[in-house]
Amino acid sequence: MFLKKRATGKLVEVLSMRDLFNPMHPTLVGRFHAGEEAQDPEKFEKVDLVFCSGEDLPKCWTDVHYRDEEAHHRYRLHP
Repeated sequence: MFLKKRATGKLVEVLSMRDLFNPMHPTLVGRFHAGEEAQDPEKFEKVDLVFCSGEDLPKCWTDVHYRDEEAHHRYRLHP
């Protein structure tokens, strides 16, 4: 899967899909996709990456507390 660096627009090939989908992992392993030679893997902060369309990554991939408000609201209504 390819994402792009928010600040530069450079393509990043994601090498660790588990890290991408796990909200407990703020970084993932990937490599810049440039030129004909494969670049060395490095760590990328997920907050610095977006989809190739420019759309942000889903909150469920980046924020471990993305449903806390909903759970808290339901608990107050149905204890």
